[in-house]
Amino acid sequence: MRRLLGALAAGALALTGLTATTTPAQAATTTGTFNVLTYNIAGLPLGLGDSDPETNTPLIGQRLGGYDIVNVQEDFNYHASLYANDTHPYRTATSGGAGIGDGLNTLSDHTFEDFQRVDWNDCTNADCLTPKGFTLARVRLAEGVFVDLYNVHTNADVTDAALAARRANIEQLSDFIQANSAGNAVIVMGDTNTRYTRAGDNIRTLVSENGLKDPWVDLVKDGTPPAQGSDALVCDAAAPTNDCEVVDKVLYRGSDLVTLDATRYHNEWASFLRSDGEHLSDHFPHTVDFSYTVNPSLKASDFFGGPHGTAFNDADDLPAAPSPRTLTLRGGSRLDAVSLTHDGGRVLSHGGTGGTATSLTLASGEHLTSVKLTQGQKDGRTRLFSAAFTTDKGRTLSAGTATTATKSFTAPSGWQIVGFTGRSGDEIDKLGVLYAPIN
Repeated sequence: MRRLLGALAAGALALTGLTATTTPAQAATTTGTFNVLTYNIAGLPLGLGDSDPETNTPLIGQRLGGYDIVNVQEDFNYHASLYANDTHPYRTATSGGAGIGDGLNTLSDHTFEDFQRVDWNDCTNADCLTPKGFTLARVRLAEGVFVDLYNVHTNADVTDAALAARRANIEQLSDFIQANSAGNAVIVMGDTNTRYTRAGDNIRTLVSENGLKDPWVDLVKDGTPPAQGSDALVCDAAAPTNDCEVVDKVLYRGSDLVTLDATRYHNEWASFLRSDGEHLSDHFPHTVDFSYTVNPSLKASDFFGGPHGTAFNDADDLPAAPSPRTLTLRGGSRLDAVSLTHDGGRVLSHGGTGGTATSLTLASGEHLTSVKLTQGQKDGRTRLFSAAFTTDKGRTLSAGTATTATKSFTAPSGWQIVGFTGRSGDEIDKLGVLYAPIN
């Protein structure tokens, strides 16, 4: 199922500046499939865990190749042997061994960008000895088709204090998703240390607050999670079935841009055994197969710019019948802000208040059809320096100071630019555009 797409380095923090024009959206991929795996690989130093990571980690690395996107947890002191035996082209750099790093890494056949690590605000006992937390990688499945991938390892144990810390972890993650992945497709997978059956856990909060689905619940439990406070659905230690509940979970949602559907869930324990029949970790690996379908009436371009600021996506905020009327850009030395007002008064605005504002009001029958962006370095960070939007009537609105590092996005025939995606703070750090058919 592995498919190599693109040519970005894993965890790239900025795109390099070669002039390019995107493939028209109408020619872009509209459907696809991929699979994921989550696995706590028990990579603690020898003597601190129940496994033998020195022997097992290379064997794990050799068996990850059949999965398009892999999240591992507890990838600590034997990380080098994991990567030495793995063939995924895009992989996160280690954050360090136990006591230094979070043990979270992503291995992927698909390029990703905007990678970041976030530490938990709350922990207890041994969980405070290393900076556990979560990561976010924006994975590119195809041109303009992205999913926000979260890798998670929450506070362990079931004491009152540990449960409280884990609930706080879940709330922190939920708040982060709402602030940084609004409008985006999302996959959350990792060692959540939670159970639906456990009275003190709040996994349902993460699911409900972010519109997530659980493939195990939907495909194995007929859409109904086990009752909170009921007996744990304990797995057979030697040969578990899919029916038992584990703390390692995969959760997901689609977006207005792309529909995600989980088509298969499976406990992959039988594929991760040693020659003597022993498991390679004290956790079981779990896989989910996904299919995706791009919205036929709303598409996105790729991005251009740097990984700073906060992500935004206008897909959720568009009017039912997009009809752009006035484009406003702010710029001076760089591109400070972009704003698009639709008929009816809906305003989509991002960036700060610096620079000089300039506007273009579209005439009847006139549409935004392309944009040329340039980027550069400011205080060691990649930002957009200019933007020039062009209409199908040949008019152009530009702002900022152009550099030689450029990229252009062009709507396909019969489509128009109706909104934005990207990252911003006081200025525009990264930008993409949304396309919709011309009415």
